[in-house]
Amino acid sequence: MKSEHTEKTPVTVLGLGRMGSALAGALLAAGHATTVWNRTPGKADALVARGALRADTVADAVAASDLLVVCVLDHAAVTALLEPVAGQLAGRTLVNLTSGSPEQARETATWAAGHGIAYLDGGIMTTPEGVGLPTSMILYSGSPEALAAHRGTLAVLGDPIDLGADAGLASLYDAGLLGLMWSVFGGWLHATALVGADGVAAGTFTPVALRWLTTVGGFLDRYAGQIDAGHYPGDDATIDVQLAAVEHLLHAGRERGVDGRLPEFHRELMAKAVAEGNGGDSYARLVDAFRRP
Repeated sequence: MKSEHTEKTPVTVLGLGRMGSALAGALLAAGHATTVWNRTPGKADALVARGALRADTVADAVAASDLLVVCVLDHAAVTALLEPVAGQLAGRTLVNLTSGSPEQARETATWAAGHGIAYLDGGIMTTPEGVGLPTSMILYSGSPEALAAHRGTLAVLGDPIDLGADAGLASLYDAGLLGLMWSVFGGWLHATALVGADGVAAGTFTPVALRWLTTVGGFLDRYAGQIDAGHYPGDDATIDVQLAAVEHLLHAGRERGVDGRLPEFHRELMAKAVAEGNGGDSYARLVDAFRRP
């Protein structure tokens, strides 16, 4: 058998929504023989025009390739598609890029192992337009052997990030990273509304904000070590100092009629930490506010 380095691996893509179509398109662009299936066959037309092979049934799609990528609506849809063809999947590699919970990913991994299927769960950390770009991350967890065997093919879709053998970690990271994204968006939108009240355009403010985020990223790297060690030296900026500073933000917002619920939440967390005697610690101490008691 030729290695993946000398012969492009054939791939089957199940599900042709915007993301599934982008995945199949990236594989086609890289020269992989790509078989596609969708419950509504017409969604495959554009890909077939580019050279994809249309499978009439899920069974035909599975038979076409040893590497299968599924990207459908949810975990229930994955189960409905694959359970009837479990016997055919034995000995093949299944890459599930459907959004779901860590628990669902682990459940699917257990099901796959019981049928002799190599399983990878994934999280696509980009929009469909970013699929295929080397700067886009796709998170993978599950079978280390499967990822090693197919890394070259999966790299066509985006930079493959190996999170280890626990199949649930890709979904867990995905959820955490989306939460981080929404928090950053919320902070930026609040700040943009604040400076905008004094006539500053978003396009003028945002380059300064992006430069500031680079500095903030350095604090995250430092604070990660503190969290893992459970030790929060306040040698940069203590919580009690930041509690005083957030009052300036709240005052500026009130004067301009800007919704202050987001900074008020931060003030609440800081005030609680100070009341508990942790005001001299670094901001990383506030991780305890999010942990299960």
